[in-house]
Amino acid sequence: MKKKYNELIISLTDKDLLFHLYMTQIILLAISFILGFLLFDHFSYLSKIHLNDINIAIIGIPAGVAVVIIDIVLMKLLPASFYDDGGLNERIFRKRSFIHIMVIAGLVAFSEELLFRGIIQTRVGLILASIIFAIIHYRYLFNWFLFLNIILLSFVIGMIYQWTDNLAVTIVMHFVIDFLLGIYIKLRRIKTADEQGGAAT
Repeated sequence: MKKKYNELIISLTDKDLLFHLYMTQIILLAISFILGFLLFDHFSYLSKIHLNDINIAIIGIPAGVAVVIIDIVLMKLLPASFYDDGGLNERIFRKRSFIHIMVIAGLVAFSEELLFRGIIQTRVGLILASIIFAIIHYRYLFNWFLFLNIILLSFVIGMIYQWTDNLAVTIVMHFVIDFLLGIYIKLRRIKTADEQGGAAT
């Protein structure tokens, strides 16, 4: 399965990858709309988004930055195989502009937090929501470390949601994580290209 998945990723163009990424997020938003209509009165889960909450600045942003720092440190300390997702994240972010990375991170953060925290966690609880969140990130199923990593991350985000009772906090935290890691992947690729170019001259 992993071999077939990696071959599929390699066969897709960057345009195809972006199309599938955006379609996945649109589908998640559609699922959120449908479940929100069926399970909540007047889409009441949207009332959990409070933009004027100080916790966004004192919890959401610092927590997101902390996750990124831990991730980057582990990337440097652990074998590369531990973070092998078939090259998908690098394919998505390596050639994107900073603005495009921001758009991708914003869309993913909003759609996933709305569904997994605002709807699923509210209805079935933190643990099951974290497991479903990890399973949806299909590429991580082939790597035990990434799978454990994404479950733990989802659990932490879910705990922060329970603590703050504000989806805006976890949306911002999720955005910070995806945006900063996207920038890191882009800059790492530029640095590698520069070093290879310097070695060749």
